[in-house]
Amino acid sequence: MLFSIALILLLGFISGQLMHKLGAPPLIGAILTGIIIGPELGNFIAPVVLDTAADWRSLAVMVILMRAGLGLDRDKLVKQGSVAIRLGFLPALTEGIIIAIAAMFLFNFDLLTGLLLGSVVGAESPAVIVPGMLRLKSLGWGVAKGIPDVILTGSALSDVLVLLLFSLLLNFLTGGTASNNSVWLLPLQVILQIILGIAIGWAIALIIIWVTTKKRWTQNVVQKTLIVATLAILIIVLAQKLPYSGYLATMAMGFFIIELDPPLARQLRTEFNHLWVAAEIILFVLMGASIELEVLEATLVKGILLLAIGLFCGRTIGWYLSTLGSNWNWRERLFLLPGNSAKATVQAAIGAIPLSQGVAGGEIILAIAAWSILITAPIGAWAIPTFAPQLLTKDAVDPTKVNVASRAVFLAAIDGSDTTNKVLTTAADLARRSNGEIVVLFINNGNHPWRYAERNRDLPHLKKLTANLLLDIRYQFITVSNVNNKTILDLAYKHQAINILVGKPQPESSSSVAIHNLLPDLVFSSSIPITFI
Repeated sequence: MLFSIALILLLGFISGQLMHKLGAPPLIGAILTGIIIGPELGNFIAPVVLDTAADWRSLAVMVILMRAGLGLDRDKLVKQGSVAIRLGFLPALTEGIIIAIAAMFLFNFDLLTGLLLGSVVGAESPAVIVPGMLRLKSLGWGVAKGIPDVILTGSALSDVLVLLLFSLLLNFLTGGTASNNSVWLLPLQVILQIILGIAIGWAIALIIIWVTTKKRWTQNVVQKTLIVATLAILIIVLAQKLPYSGYLATMAMGFFIIELDPPLARQLRTEFNHLWVAAEIILFVLMGASIELEVLEATLVKGILLLAIGLFCGRTIGWYLSTLGSNWNWRERLFLLPGNSAKATVQAAIGAIPLSQGVAGGEIILAIAAWSILITAPIGAWAIPTFAPQLLTKDAVDPTKVNVASRAVFLAAIDGSDTTNKVLTTAADLARRSNGEIVVLFINNGNHPWRYAERNRDLPHLKKLTANLLLDIRYQFITVSNVNNKTILDLAYKHQAINILVGKPQPESSSSVAIHNLLPDLVFSSSIPITFI
């Protein structure tokens, strides 16, 4: 088992990076790796790992749902609430109905079996949509109207409806005890699962804040993350036995944490982003390993045709009805095509169940589920970042709701004077606190106004001093001559520095002048903070 997990993580990471270098989504590499090392070809994965694939997928889904909840914006959801609710039901419902009708002609399914297939295919994938929407939020695409938040919430609600429909239809087709009257109770079941899911998420969030913030039973962020992840897993597992949506409860828990304790949410957001690095690889490699190539080949043409009909006929109708009367323009509505159509997680979790339960046509349902993953997941992962700049507006990023993708770079300007050691030491301390990098700018200019003390002109000595003080920090050492005030600012912008550190004028120096005369361009024109040491 350990060998299989190591192989999955190593090969999944390498193949993902290769795809990234080629400009394709890393998950394509992970899926292909799963096919190659899975039972269909290489058969390098231990049976115990394949038998527990559903549990591994639950762990990965927990991570992405927590990331989604910790990134939701209440204000944006309030403004677009009706759109989010409609997106949670209409696209999946219309796509499922159209697929059911098409399957009756393409595969000779009866209506119930067709609807079962529609419920499998109609679900959206949090594994693709959540990371994609969070990345758009960190970059500012569509955040003014809350488009990423609406898609995230709608996707979670959609899975509640789809999983309920799937379980009800499967019960009918396998001769379960449910009566036909259960169909009329479906709306009540959906509402009950949503209400209970939100309530449970709120209650667990209160418990987490009480334990970690008020009682301070945890000493560091790792312990906080351990508690939150454990409770999130329990929420998903217990949802299999109790009448609430585990997916929605997990996302709601993250949402209420950010509403009730934003500092805790910021810490957790970073840690769950780290967890997703491994969870993403495991999820998609095991997804590829579960695909049966023979069944795929047998349903190639009809399967792709069925998916196209469901997407362009069924889901498009649902998107139109969901955004009707909203303030979305046609470009933003068109973005739902790449942004809200990827399928992977739910299909991987339930696609094989009809076959294992002996449903007639179960092997076809599994094959269509596999095709939906292979086609829409890679395309969705590629299309979301590709078409967002073409169809959405770029707005200001709210760093309190999502991690902003940036690195901390400090520019330390030194000239060999008495302040050199202090500037480098301060820069090193700031870099260690923020896991940042340093650009060391040595100004080798004899008549530069920073000449507050006798300059150390021994460049090798300065480089050795820098190497000792910044031993555990990544840095660049740049030497410039004939510097004017604007040069420092230009270099800071070029390297995207977040802070400029320079030595203060020494009172005893004959060249000491007031700061506003010394560095006017930096102090009065720079948008980058300046620290005088």
